[in-house]
Amino acid sequence: MNASYHTYWRELASGCRTGLADKLVLFVLTPFSWIYSIILRLRATLYQSGVMKSNRLPRPVVSIGNLTVGGTGKTPATAYISRILLAQGYRVAVLTRGYGGSLEGQTCVVSDGATIMLGARECGDEPYLLASTVPGLMVVIGADRYAAGQLAMQQLAPDIFLLDDGFQHLRLQRDLNILLLDFSRPFGNHLTLPAGILREPLSAMRRADLLIFTRAPEMASIPLDTHGIPACISSHTLTDMLPLESRNPLPFSSCFDKNILAFAGIADPDVFFAGLRAKGLNLVDSLNFPDHVAYDKERCNEIAAAMRASGADYLVTTEKDGVKLKGFTQELATRTLLARMELTIDTPSLLKGMLTDLLRRHEA
Repeated sequence: MNASYHTYWRELASGCRTGLADKLVLFVLTPFSWIYSIILRLRATLYQSGVMKSNRLPRPVVSIGNLTVGGTGKTPATAYISRILLAQGYRVAVLTRGYGGSLEGQTCVVSDGATIMLGARECGDEPYLLASTVPGLMVVIGADRYAAGQLAMQQLAPDIFLLDDGFQHLRLQRDLNILLLDFSRPFGNHLTLPAGILREPLSAMRRADLLIFTRAPEMASIPLDTHGIPACISSHTLTDMLPLESRNPLPFSSCFDKNILAFAGIADPDVFFAGLRAKGLNLVDSLNFPDHVAYDKERCNEIAAAMRASGADYLVTTEKDGVKLKGFTQELATRTLLARMELTIDTPSLLKGMLTDLLRRHEA
């Protein structure tokens, strides 16, 4: 799906498009969503009843996932939780699929906490970003997270596992199920794929032990009835910019008088672009690429041409995109900045308390 079709579908499935033609498209797609929902409810029931087998690892497993396709901030949340546990002295291993990497489908160690063994092209952008930005974090990729966990036990001896994007990965049992929901549109138009953005029916939310509403504005409150599930609110804040070829961060104010071309290959790039504008940057142009895009020669040439046409002084993109820009020319690389993002939670004690209780139970 190219960027323009993807943008249209996401706006449609999120409930942002309500024209007559849009309603007709939804009318055609909705029966397929009903069928999809029935299949997923049956699948969840079969796992719950034990008809379909799920496996347990010998260390506690914390799942971090969502109900919708696209970005709700799983990677920043995984990094945030990793840092909490690492600061307490635990050995933390992230189990992730490795989507978009050349080794996708294989089970491999990306990082042992000290050495990063695979690049973004091999393991995918998100595993590499976690391994390279969270010191001490162990990362293992594998479509079968149980097999990935077994490999981690053999080679890395972790104290706890974080299951990245794991809410639908029912083949692996988890001890704490964290569900991320976008604050502004947590369920889109309330339909499952393909007419909506939901990966599962809303009833799946009952599996969650903790809800985290992401991308919330300041002073926000819980936006919906959580049906007794503990919940907290988080926000994503752009903090500074890191030159692609340097480790010395720059404040956004250093580019207030510059023309900026922003680009991103993430689930919701418009949110990222809006964040840059809110920081005071003058975006003369922006490029939307599909999520997990590979920055091959064609893409790099497209960015270079857009930079020349717009008269931009600098390129600004995300850290997630930045790990894949090996194909940039020296001229582009020296004019590329990576906007860094941090996640903050309004009541971190709720999350920390759940993690502490979980680890105490397993250590007892």
